[in-house]
Amino acid sequence: MGLLRKPKSVEELLKIEQLRKKLEPFCEFKREALVTSKDVSYPIYSLGFGEKNPKSPVIAFIGGVHGLEVIGTQIIITYLESMYQLLQWDSTITDQLKKVRLLFYPCANPAGMAMHRRSNANGVDIMRNAPVDGEGIPSFFLPGGHRLGSGIPWYRGEHKKPMQLETKTLYNFIKREMWDAPFAMAIDLHSGFGVKDRIWFPYAYSKKPFPRTAEVLALKKLLMKTYPQNKNKYNIEPQSQHYRAHGDIWDYLFMEHHELHNDKVFIPLCLELGSWLWIKKNPRQMFHSHGIFNPIIPHRLMRTLRGHLLLLDFLIRATISYEKWAILSEKKRVKYGIEAKVQRS
Repeated sequence: MGLLRKPKSVEELLKIEQLRKKLEPFCEFKREALVTSKDVSYPIYSLGFGEKNPKSPVIAFIGGVHGLEVIGTQIIITYLESMYQLLQWDSTITDQLKKVRLLFYPCANPAGMAMHRRSNANGVDIMRNAPVDGEGIPSFFLPGGHRLGSGIPWYRGEHKKPMQLETKTLYNFIKREMWDAPFAMAIDLHSGFGVKDRIWFPYAYSKKPFPRTAEVLALKKLLMKTYPQNKNKYNIEPQSQHYRAHGDIWDYLFMEHHELHNDKVFIPLCLELGSWLWIKKNPRQMFHSHGIFNPIIPHRLMRTLRGHLLLLDFLIRATISYEKWAILSEKKRVKYGIEAKVQRS
């Protein structure tokens, strides 16, 4: 069941529907939830490739958590379109899928995307909605999350109320698909901060050291060694290095996983695209409804879409071969811990 009535502008949502018809023979295509707003229903879809083997590592790509940040969904759609073509002729991809569970969650907030807003249809920011209170966040710092009302961006929702449908659906999806894996990595695609592309890791709520910092630094080292020509493309750092926030769903998921399954590795990452650079090169796009968060000029959009496919490929390869780099000796763990302290100082 797809969109019950075509809303004003849902090009990306319609592309996901078209991909469903193409990719269903190759993957498990699920409707995770149906979000209804003003008599229009928007499906939240997931795609799963590869066998469901509890011993296999898992990687997930998530987009569209903030409805205005369309570029994350566009990158995932672009990757899926390429994957569809590869499945027609490339035998190596079928071999690859025997070793990994590959998940896609293209649009976590379809109503927000259709309505051209950061929040969901209820005015709640999905990335500020989990039951996690930040540490030392001034009440006047509204981007960190607030409870003043849905008319202001970054609204957390009412105190002690259940998580919004979109937040709860994403939470349930990650728990169901990734909790039992020996190694799991989630990459949430966002835009709207800075002039540099960044890969953020937890925490958002606190400046406490992330328990899996050593694994993240090992991944960073692997990326720099594998693609030295791209060593300055991404800043890999904890989100709290820039600002802290309440209600981060990845903080919530990680802390619960770490408490219940600390013998397994779960690494949630956020690819934060530096949209201010697009504005710097084209200031007029500030007056476009999507201009603050997305590349508007066609050639810049195409450059962005192709520019991150290599990273997605690398992360899939790193997940398949996690035992080669993510299973760390105590000596290496101490070494990376010292490096992290130096970077924070």
